[in-house]
Amino acid sequence: MLTRKQHDLLIFIHEKLQETGVPPSFDEMKDALNLRSKSGIHRLITALEERGFIRRLPNRARALDVVRLPESMGKPAKAAPPAKAPSPPIDLAAKRREMEAVADAGISVPVMGQIAAGVPISAIQNNTRHVFVPPDMLGKGEHFALDVRGDSMVEAGILDGDTVLIRRVDTATPGEIVVALVDDEEATLKRFKRAGSEIALEAANPAYETRILDSRRVKVQGRLVGLLRRY
Repeated sequence: MLTRKQHDLLIFIHEKLQETGVPPSFDEMKDALNLRSKSGIHRLITALEERGFIRRLPNRARALDVVRLPESMGKPAKAAPPAKAPSPPIDLAAKRREMEAVADAGISVPVMGQIAAGVPISAIQNNTRHVFVPPDMLGKGEHFALDVRGDSMVEAGILDGDTVLIRRVDTATPGEIVVALVDDEEATLKRFKRAGSEIALEAANPAYETRILDSRRVKVQGRLVGLLRRY
């Protein structure tokens, strides 16, 4: 048995769902029943829920569903979904121009700082800016860029002031140029080689000595995949 207010609120919710497909707000329910505060609506909804006339749908705002109506009114009809607005026609020419503009601009790659022998690892963990790279310069996986400082790799064609593109990996094949982290403290760009249980980090400049380190002291951070240079 429902009180008059409970009955009126149930009918109002049901009619609103039938009309719009969306349950009424608490303010709408308060005004419809001429109540002074929304606390009265809370009590009425709780009573209707406890009696099995409505249910609240979790994780959704204003989510009420009428489960049943008083026997004199029969079963509630399913609320009609709100009509969808027609989709605007697709401007194929504009879409093509947009795709061409993206292709011309390239893919945005974060520049994570500078790289050279002795640079702290923090220098390659802070995003300083972005560069746009042609898609065919990048393969699968995550990429970042670094500004080169120093001349230790000049004979590999990597000059001071260049920006190198790096694919983030943690392993390398001997002969590849990698970003190597030494003792968790310094990052360097060198050619990676193995010498038994040791790793050789080889410069491409005879003025610099090859560093031979225990493999446990070296972590590969990424592999060189490309280079950008401004003239």
